Parts: sequence; C-alpha cells; structure tokens
Amino acid sequence: MKARGTVLVVDDDEEMRFLLEDQLKEARYDVISAANGPEALDRLGSSRVDVLVTDNVMPGMKGVELLSEVRSREPEIPVVIITAFGSIEYAVDAMRSGAYHYVAKPFRMDQLLATVESAMRDRRMWHELASPPEAGASGVGGLVGESPAIRKAIQLTLRAATVDTPVLLLGESGTGKELLARTLHAGGRRNGPFVAVNCSAIPETLLESQLFGHRRGAFTDAREDHAGLFRQADGGTILLDEIGDMPPALQGKLLRVLQEKVVHPLGADATLAVDVRTVAATHRDLDALVRRGQFRQDLYYRLNVIVVRVPPLRERMEDLVPLVAHFLEKHGRRLGRPGCVVTPEAMDALRRHSWPGNVRELENTIERGLVLGRGSALGLEDLPPVLRARPGAAAVPHSAGSLAEMEREHILRTLRAAGGNRAAAARLLGVDRKTLYRKLKGYGIGLQ
Repeated sequence: MKARGTVLVVDDDEEMRFLLEDQLKEARYDVISAANGPEALDRLGSSRVDVLVTDNVMPGMKGVELLSEVRSREPEIPVVIITAFGSIEYAVDAMRSGAYHYVAKPFRMDQLLATVESAMRDRRMWHELASPPEAGASGVGGLVGESPAIRKAIQLTLRAATVDTPVLLLGESGTGKELLARTLHAGGRRNGPFVAVNCSAIPETLLESQLFGHRRGAFTDAREDHAGLFRQADGGTILLDEIGDMPPALQGKLLRVLQEKVVHPLGADATLAVDVRTVAATHRDLDALVRRGQFRQDLYYRLNVIVVRVPPLRERMEDLVPLVAHFLEKHGRRLGRPGCVVTPEAMDALRRHSWPGNVRELENTIERGLVLGRGSALGLEDLPPVLRARPGAAAVPHSAGSLAEMEREHILRTLRAAGGNRAAAARLLGVDRKTLYRKLKGYGIGLQ
C-alpha cells in the first residue's frame, strides 16, 4: 500500500521516539527519525521530508532552534513542536516563529495524528502550488515564495480551500491571483469544472448572457440556447476576475445568484439552480468604489468573507531568486536548455527592476532570455533593454585568483543573491543540494 508521505521524528527520548515511529507507521506514513537537531538536519539534507515532528526540550539544539534552521533551508516543510511546557505564551511564540502547530504533553495520539494529517494535506497543497502547471493549463506559473507576505497569502488560501466560503483575491495584475483561485478549487471541488471569466474583457451588453445564459430568441443574435458560465461551472468553481469592473446593473443580479444559488437566463420563464463556488478577484480598491457608489455595498460584503491579499513582486523581493530558479527549471526543460543559470550581473539587474508586471513579467523575462540567449548562463545581454538601462557592477576578472578561488567566490555571491537560501542557490548554480553542501564544506563556508 502506498505511503501517505514521509514524517521526520526528532526526540532525544528513545522510548518516545520509538512510540511515535510505530504509531505513524501504523497510520501508513514513511518514518525517519533523529535523536537531536543536528542529526535531524543531516536527515533533512539526504531525504525528502513532508512533515517534521520534533520535541522542544532536547540537549544542544532545542526544537524552536531546529524550527528556525528548517525554515531557512526548507520553509515549505510544516513543523509540529511537542513540549511538556504547554503555556499559551510558548504556543504563541512557536507559531510566530513559523511552527505549523503546537502539541503539549501529555497529548492523545489521535490528536497528534490529526495534526500530522492536516500538515501533510497542507504540504501536498504547497507542492501543487509550487509545481509548474500542466501542459495547456493557464496561470502565471508556480506561485513560489518564502517571504512572510506570500506565505501568509498561501496559508490563508490553503485554509479556505476545503470549504465553500466566498474568497476575495486582491492584488495587482500578474501577481498570481488565478493560481490561488485554482488552488481553492483543487481543495474541495477538483472533480468539477473551473471556469475563469474576466469581467472587464466582455462588453457590458454581452456579460449578462455570458454569465447567466439565455434562451433562443431572447435578443437579436440569440440563435440558440446558451447555458451561461455559471451553469458551465456547476459542481465546480467560477472565478470572477476583475470584479471591480462589473457594470452596476449586473451587480444586483450577481448578488441574487450568490444568495439564492439560482440563475435566471435571459428569455427564460424560470430560474435554474446552480451549485458553484464563487471566487472573486480584482486589482481595484473596492472600499473606494463602494464609497463612490460604483460598487454595491451588499455585494461587497457578500464577496469579502475571506480576503486574500496577494503582494506585488516589488514588496517581496526576497522571493526573486527562488522565482528565477523556478522559471529557469520550468522553461529550461521545455526549451532544451536544462541547467541554465543566471550570471551575478544579470541577477543584479533583475534586483534593480521594479517589476510593474509582477511575477508574470519576470516569467516572460526568463523565458525570453532562454529563447534568445546562448550558452549555459543568462547574462545582461539576454535581458530586455529596460532591465539593462543601468549596468551592473563590474565582474571579478578571471585572472584574479585560482579556479578554486573563483568557484568559491561565485558560490558566495550566489548565496548572497539567494539571501542565504541554500536550496535556491543550488538551483541557480545548476547543482543538487548535496553537491552544494559538499562544496560549502570543502571551501570552509559555514552552514550555520
């Protein structure tokens, strides 16, 4: 029988460690274990781990210190902390430090197993979120990121994914709102259709019939019945993108659909029931539109039960390196240029840019460089002119030291560009993580 995922158990108490191993294996998880923090980090570097469960009070590295190190290396791995000191203050501190959950001893085993199952479910959603979409799928590429702002948006989306509560996605164009909408769909209605409609792209005279349908003869060009997008999405999810641009005359009709779960096609004698999860998205300030009377207040309150704010790329520049590595891998394979990297000078130029087109613009930039560039690295000359406007710092001359010294300096510069994230630096360098760790050790570059 296929395992449900891999759990790393960390506890210096051998008896407790064995108990957790047995219970998790009975629950059909693969289990690896470690007696302390440093040993756990070794396991993490050599094995795929989906969820980490750790005691807090251990000799040497405590659980919260292990949590901090795991967050810097593999931030997408949920960490569950077990401790005998079950104070509310400690629980809050652990959660603020990035713990997925906190379990106080003595605990019921079914409580811990339920927590692990929840963490595993979120981990699977993380993996789906960070993976490139399948061929033919729409979206802006994987919503990759480790910054607090994007993690908050992702975690809120994951928590809302399993229920049908309305969600309002707020963010600029190109930030990844549709990808989050697809994640919401995957959480509870993946077996139904996903229908995305851009409310600003359809003429006002056609939008009502497109959304709610019409009967033949309802208007001049209605030569046959049309089900409408809400009925096409029946059993699934509809994304109303750019909801802030919906004409006022249609806002009341949309409110009725959301409240009564029925649509009234143009020219029809009766309403038709629909079972649809509605997700709305916009780049506009709906509060301001409500104050100006351009957006119905009751519709606004109906849509914004859960609000997810998707930050622009300029506000999460620490995610630039992981995103670049992700798009290099995604498009490099497709374009026959696997293993391609970005030179430090080109990375400096990418960092200076304000990215008005957000992640979509970055993806297009990397794809363009892979199409037009040559060799194993994208340089300044492979970037669009707007990014080359300010030349980067001069490169270190090749004559400045031995080959080993040059490699060491290149690794250090890449690590700095990656903000110390070794997984992202390994992807940019075109090596696996184990190889990077071996080189770091060989060059005396500390891992702590």
